[in-house]
Amino acid sequence: MSVKTERITILGTPDFKAFLTREAKKEGVSLSQLVRERCRQKPATTEDEELLSLLVAEVVQATAKAKVSLERGLADAEKILTEIRKAA
Repeated sequence: MSVKTERITILGTPDFKAFLTREAKKEGVSLSQLVRERCRQKPATTEDEELLSLLVAEVVQATAKAKVSLERGLADAEKILTEIRKAA
């Protein structure tokens, strides 16, 4: 691990600083260490983004199908209840 000798100053709002302080506390590191670690993290690759996009599309389709099935089931149940009420 190299010695940290360079100072980097950034400006932010009090809310942003409070956010960073909370995040650092949650992770049990200093604010400086939090910023260093977050900046070193590898960004999501295009492949990851594409897979996530496909997953979201599948969820949207599955949700639409489930909604249609649920509506049909409710309509069928309502018909049966109506028939039972008429017979009683």
